[in-house]
This record gives sequence, C-alpha cells and structure tokens, in this order.
Amino acid sequence: MPPMSLDDAFSHASRLAMLGWLALILLPRWRGVSHVVSGLVIPATLSLGYVVLIAVNWHDAKGGFASLDGVAALFQSRPMLLAGWVHYLAFDLVLGAWILRRSQEAGIPHLLMIPVLLATFLFGPAGFVLFLLLRASVALSREDRIARALA
Repeated sequence: MPPMSLDDAFSHASRLAMLGWLALILLPRWRGVSHVVSGLVIPATLSLGYVVLIAVNWHDAKGGFASLDGVAALFQSRPMLLAGWVHYLAFDLVLGAWILRRSQEAGIPHLLMIPVLLATFLFGPAGFVLFLLLRASVALSREDRIARALA
C-alpha cells in the first residue's frame, strides 16, 4: 500500500476532528461520546499523527520558533504546515471538550453553548474567551442579589 499523501492526511485529520466537534454539539450528554471520544480518543489519534509528522519531517525543516520569520520559514514546508494544522485540530478539540464539561458543571444550557463551541472550532482562543464571558454572565445572573443587598 502506498504511503498516504499529505492532502489525504489533511482530509482524514479534518474529518476526524469534525466527528469530534459534531459529537460535542449534537451528543453533549452522552459522556462516552462527548468526553471520551471527543476529549480523549480523537485528540490522541490526531496527536499521534502530529508526532509521526514531526518525527519524519523535523530533520528537513528550515526555520524555527524563535521569530515570526522563523515560523514562516518552518511552515513553508508542506509536511510541517500539515503538522501545524493537526496540532490546531487536536488542541482546539481538547479545549472544546473541556469547555463542554465546565459548562455542564456550571449548568449552562447547551443551546447557549453551541455558538461557543462553534467559535472554539473556528477560532480556538476566541471561543475560550466567549465561554469565560458566558460562564461569568450566567453566574452573575444566578446570584441572589436581594440577599446580598440585605446583608
């Protein structure tokens, strides 16, 4: 069997991550799916792919992480660019699973979480900030302001 092309690896990794995101959005209460599959199994699989890409291609990579120009040079390599993409897919999905668990602990309605999860899928850190703001807003709205005012 011939080795998988980088384009095929990109497609497979992206589809795998999409399955994890769909599980978080559509099956939030099925903990075996949303927590184990999306928070552990799929990110671990993507991480293994990342490790293989780095192990096989790092020795040929130009550039590095010491400057923006170094990172730009590093990502001139298609295998390293794919490794960076897989890195994002894995860590954003871990973050999405973490956000979902914290939202459930905080009792945030899932319908409010769907835009947060979508923002995390598309823009990682922006979704995290949105979650923090939503969680703080929900907590503030549940405070017993009358009891605090009388105390």
